[in-house]
Amino acid sequence: MNGSIFVALALGAVLLILLAGLVVMIRGGRPNLSNRLMRLRVVAQLIAIIIIMLVLYINGH
Repeated sequence: MNGSIFVALALGAVLLILLAGLVVMIRGGRPNLSNRLMRLRVVAQLIAIIIIMLVLYINGH
Protein backbone atom coordinates (compact mmCIF):
# COMPACT_ATOMS: atom_id res chain seq x y z
CA MET A 1 0.00 0.00 0.00
CA ASN A 2 1.21 3.47 -0.80
CA GLY A 3 2.24 5.29 2.37
CA SER A 4 2.32 8.73 0.82
CA ILE A 5 -1.42 9.05 1.48
CA PHE A 6 -0.83 8.63 5.21
CA VAL A 7 2.04 11.12 5.13
CA ALA A 8 -0.11 13.67 3.30
CA LEU A 9 -2.97 13.23 5.78
CA ALA A 10 -0.65 13.61 8.76
CA LEU A 11 0.97 16.74 7.33
CA GLY A 12 -2.43 18.16 6.41
CA ALA A 13 -3.63 17.65 9.97
CA VAL A 14 -0.57 19.46 11.32
CA LEU A 15 -1.15 22.35 8.92
CA LEU A 16 -4.83 22.67 9.85
CA ILE A 17 -4.07 22.67 13.57
CA LEU A 18 -1.30 25.23 13.07
CA LEU A 19 -3.56 27.53 11.07
CA ALA A 20 -6.40 27.21 13.57
CA GLY A 21 -4.04 28.10 16.43
CA LEU A 22 -2.68 31.10 14.55
CA VAL A 23 -6.17 32.37 13.70
CA VAL A 24 -7.24 32.16 17.33
CA MET A 25 -4.06 33.92 18.45
CA ILE A 26 -4.26 36.70 15.82
CA ARG A 27 -7.93 37.41 16.49
CA GLY A 28 -7.19 37.74 20.18
CA GLY A 29 -9.37 34.80 21.11
CA ARG A 30 -9.13 32.75 24.24
CA PRO A 31 -5.48 32.22 25.18
CA ASN A 32 -6.27 28.80 26.62
CA LEU A 33 -7.63 27.62 23.27
CA SER A 34 -4.58 28.90 21.41
CA ASN A 35 -2.25 27.15 23.86
CA ARG A 36 -4.26 23.93 23.62
CA LEU A 37 -4.12 24.02 19.83
CA MET A 38 -0.38 24.60 19.86
CA ARG A 39 0.09 21.63 22.22
CA LEU A 40 -2.11 19.54 19.95
CA ARG A 41 0.07 20.63 17.02
CA VAL A 42 3.17 19.29 18.76
CA VAL A 43 1.46 15.93 19.29
CA ALA A 44 0.30 15.90 15.65
CA GLN A 45 3.87 16.64 14.54
CA LEU A 46 5.15 13.72 16.60
CA ILE A 47 2.58 11.42 15.02
CA ALA A 48 3.47 12.75 11.55
CA ILE A 49 7.17 12.07 12.16
CA ILE A 50 6.38 8.53 13.31
CA ILE A 51 4.25 7.94 10.20
CA ILE A 52 6.98 9.32 7.93
CA MET A 53 9.60 7.13 9.57
CA LEU A 54 7.38 4.04 9.28
CA VAL A 55 6.72 4.72 5.60
CA LEU A 56 10.44 5.19 4.94
CA TYR A 57 11.23 1.98 6.84
CA ILE A 58 8.57 -0.06 5.02
CA ASN A 59 9.54 1.30 1.60
CA GLY A 60 13.20 0.55 2.34
CA HIS A 61 12.52 -3.16 2.72
